[in-house]
Amino acid sequence: MTMTEEMSGTEMSGNEQAKCGLVAVIGAPNAGKSTLVNQLVGQKVAITSPKAQTTRARLLGIALQDDVQIVLADTPGIFTPKRRLDRAMVSAAWDGAEAADAVLLVVDSVKRRRHELEPLLETLENRPERKILVLNKVDASAKEPLLKLAQDLNDRIAFDTVFFVSARDGDGVADLKAHLAGLMPEGPWLYPEDQVSDASQRLLAAEITREQLYLQLRDELPYDSAVRPEAYVERKDGSVEIRQQIVIGRDTQKAIVLGHRGARIKAIGEAARKELSELLGQKVHLFLHVKVEENWAENREFYEELGLDWVK
Repeated sequence: MTMTEEMSGTEMSGNEQAKCGLVAVIGAPNAGKSTLVNQLVGQKVAITSPKAQTTRARLLGIALQDDVQIVLADTPGIFTPKRRLDRAMVSAAWDGAEAADAVLLVVDSVKRRRHELEPLLETLENRPERKILVLNKVDASAKEPLLKLAQDLNDRIAFDTVFFVSARDGDGVADLKAHLAGLMPEGPWLYPEDQVSDASQRLLAAEITREQLYLQLRDELPYDSAVRPEAYVERKDGSVEIRQQIVIGRDTQKAIVLGHRGARIKAIGEAARKELSELLGQKVHLFLHVKVEENWAENREFYEELGLDWVK
């Protein structure tokens, strides 16, 4: 039985005209997809970072607009895959677009990245879903180049509509959300009203820590790092104990993560713990340790933990 079949009985109480649909959010790495999904949902469900390719697995964010539930598939940025992890991420991105009621193509209107957009446009061209172009970061783009970019992309593909937004500030997002709500078909809600993501708290906690790794280490730490959840235990006093393993590919990276006398990992842990406490609404005890595992990206267990398929 699929997740949809299992949860199809979850309807909006007292409303026979409930609507629900799936929207795939795709684009080049670092176009602002996760930031946009967070804005549409109204709270954080996906991690963001200046570092490209932050999102690794398809993550479902759940937005509500009156009697409409909009299930947003925040997909990994689509790029040219080289490693097994890259190939799995790209596969997850296109899987997220399957059977969607609409596909949002998010484009960084400043960097544009046309070389990365072209493969996306080629694939989207013959897909049957409604296609919506979202030009992001318009607060940092001049009007004339912005309009020209919209025209150029529309000449390439006949998008149903174009939205100009700033996902960071929220400008234009309300109009986009209202439009998406109008596209969703009638049907029961797939998730309870108070659920904002399909990610478990255990996985969300690991993602929050990984975000802090990226934010605090930036270019010091290569992309080949991961956070593995080890334990998530609710204590009797109402707090939660979370234990996580920061996995890196080379022994030389260990000192970078730890910092002088452990200062860096302590700062990462404190920032992640504070955010988790706010998100979960309870006191968090977070314990981190570093493990060197040269071939962690070839470990099948990681893919299962991330919700990615094991691809060749």
